[in-house]
Amino acid sequence: MTSGAAGARPPRDARADLERVAREGVTWPSAPSRLAPDGTTTRRSAVLVLFGALDAVPARSPGAPRVPADLDVLLQRRSATMSHHPGQVAFPGGGIDPGDDGPVGAALREAVEETGLEPSGVDVLGTLADVPLPVSDNLVTPVLAWWRTPSRVAAVDHREAVDVFRAPVADLVDPARRGVVVHPVARGRVRTPAFELDGGVVVWGFTALVLAGVLDAAGWSVPWDVSRTVTP
Repeated sequence: MTSGAAGARPPRDARADLERVAREGVTWPSAPSRLAPDGTTTRRSAVLVLFGALDAVPARSPGAPRVPADLDVLLQRRSATMSHHPGQVAFPGGGIDPGDDGPVGAALREAVEETGLEPSGVDVLGTLADVPLPVSDNLVTPVLAWWRTPSRVAAVDHREAVDVFRAPVADLVDPARRGVVVHPVARGRVRTPAFELDGGVVVWGFTALVLAGVLDAAGWSVPWDVSRTVTP
């Protein structure tokens, strides 16, 4: 069994594809949430989904004909001591503070605080539909962006993140690196996307869900075996 867009085409202008995604949006899989009856939640957050030609190291995977080999997305690994999602790979981001200029301001501020990036080199393309995150009673806004002028990044506060890295998009869409994580729930099991990167790094949970949605909407995904399970 496979999933993803079929048919071959050469790599396109990645920024143009992402600008289209920002305009047209992404439809997320339905998920239960803990929203209050008035539609509020305990926390509102934002993450920076930042793509670009972030370094000179090409992707290793041969199975990704639709994206440039130098296209990356910025990710970080959360500290094992964090109260929510410890040790998981995540986008830079966090809670929206009263002084922030909405989700965009919060995503950029958090990215600067967590990775040290230079925000003047980031072009915000738009915000995507909110994603409920029941495990932390959160409603998260993905902020889609293009890193026009990449700057040096590293883990700034090791209490929050222990590593900051550039993940090649061609590796993410390689069918050999894609799979699902099976989660037990009250009424059975759910299957959510996962990606295997070099060094035994597994991207799963919320971050993998957002990545899978953006990759599909951009037309970058290629068929992959949705019955293949991955252990995070």
